[in-house]
Amino acid sequence: MIKKSLAVTALFLGCVGATTAGAETLKFAFQGTLNQLDPYSLNETFTLGALSNAYEGLTRRDENLQIQPGLAERWEVVEPNRWRFHLRKGVKFHNGNDFTAEDVAFSADRVRAEGSDLGTRINKDVKVEIVDDHTVDFVLPGPNPILHYEWDTWYIMDKEWTEANNAVKVTSASDTTPNHAALNANGTGPFKIASHEPGVKTVYEKNDGWWDTPSHNLTKVEFTPIGSDATRVAALLSGELDMVYPIPVQDVKRVDGNAGTKALTGPELRTIFLGMDQMRDELLYSDVKGKNPFKDARVRKAFYQAIDIEGIKRKVMRDLSTPSAIMISPFLFSKSDEFERYPYDPEAAKALLAEAGYADGFTVSMDCPNDRYVNDEPICQAVAAMLARIGVKVDLIAQPKAKYFAKVLASGGYDTSFYLLGWTPGSFDSWNILENLIQCRDEAGAGGAFNLGGYCNKEVDALKDQILVENDPEKRDDLIAQAYKIVHDEAGYIPLHQQGLAWGVADGVELAQRADNQFQFRFVTKN
Repeated sequence: MIKKSLAVTALFLGCVGATTAGAETLKFAFQGTLNQLDPYSLNETFTLGALSNAYEGLTRRDENLQIQPGLAERWEVVEPNRWRFHLRKGVKFHNGNDFTAEDVAFSADRVRAEGSDLGTRINKDVKVEIVDDHTVDFVLPGPNPILHYEWDTWYIMDKEWTEANNAVKVTSASDTTPNHAALNANGTGPFKIASHEPGVKTVYEKNDGWWDTPSHNLTKVEFTPIGSDATRVAALLSGELDMVYPIPVQDVKRVDGNAGTKALTGPELRTIFLGMDQMRDELLYSDVKGKNPFKDARVRKAFYQAIDIEGIKRKVMRDLSTPSAIMISPFLFSKSDEFERYPYDPEAAKALLAEAGYADGFTVSMDCPNDRYVNDEPICQAVAAMLARIGVKVDLIAQPKAKYFAKVLASGGYDTSFYLLGWTPGSFDSWNILENLIQCRDEAGAGGAFNLGGYCNKEVDALKDQILVENDPEKRDDLIAQAYKIVHDEAGYIPLHQQGLAWGVADGVELAQRADNQFQFRFVTKN
């Protein structure tokens, strides 16, 4: 459940209870690109948020992130291991096809198929049974109180359209030959994608046949990716754009003080962290041969203690971040205050390296996106400079997110030795993190799909399985705390911070700034 404090901090500007008169076009920009339209290709917040305007799940979340009925008007647990979802009748896909239980069953198979980046939305052992055209049962191998927590971003696809366009196979994030579903969209959502130039421009038009009553007053939305912070902010200040995000933390006051614009800031649930390859016997990108220094917890702790997180907060993030000791936002875990970061201590870090046999340090490459998170490349540059003080030379590879994700998620194996990543648990629950980031995986990627470094502790995996089926909140939080303590003690990851949200909006635009950083047009009015 979302904690009360988070619901309070989720910013909702203006009243969107009724459609404002008039027809409006909204023009906005984001720092990264929207490439593929296949809703199962990339489990990444911006992509999922952009597609949420055209596609819908059985559930959805409101402006305060509370779960609401979506394409399912209601659901019930008819037996301990059987959930029944009653689907809305009369819903149409954008091409006019009827939405039925066949589409749900098809989408359940496709989201778990090869190439999908969202396979954890439904456990592979869950069986989907069609009761009738508008009723679907999900039969579970065991209890699961959070079955539907991530289903707002499991988007339902039109079975007939997908099959007719030979797009049943999911186009993965690293695939260079996209199919029809990667370049076209056919959802049930409030907006249709009228045109899409991958990485260049995407145009949405209002779906007049949407099943819900619109609260927005938009007829058209134009999205343009603008990688340059300065160009993005200038376009907002000049009136060329109605909304841009993120805005650099150093420009927040400038945007807020400009006549005609305002800056919206607030907490985000995303945790930014560093990961290390702990699986290979020899790192792919290092001058250490014949062994892997990251297999030694002392080396991982040395890296941890070499990082001045308060310096990053102050100088890089301009105080728009909250340092974190574990891999989840404190808003989402009741026992988060029981954990403390390892202290910044370069001398202790050097001693740990020497004890592990690396007194002279070593060289390692670091993968980092430069258009995905707030100040992602400057954070990596700061980390590299800090590690240099303990004798570690970092060869920084910073590149746009499309190339970054294609590399680190390469189907031939996770192609990285040391990397920066951000994660928002789609369920707003710790099990999501334990399943996706911390669970043991094999070399082919079975297991933790985003456990790029291959961290593995069987005790943590056993706790994860208990957490999934535990219904008692206190017992569940105790199990979660045990799992996080093991990962912390072993320095399995290096959590950095929860970044803050910083959006720039023109006067007259009212919207919901959700703490998951998804921008949904259905909450927008423009006067």
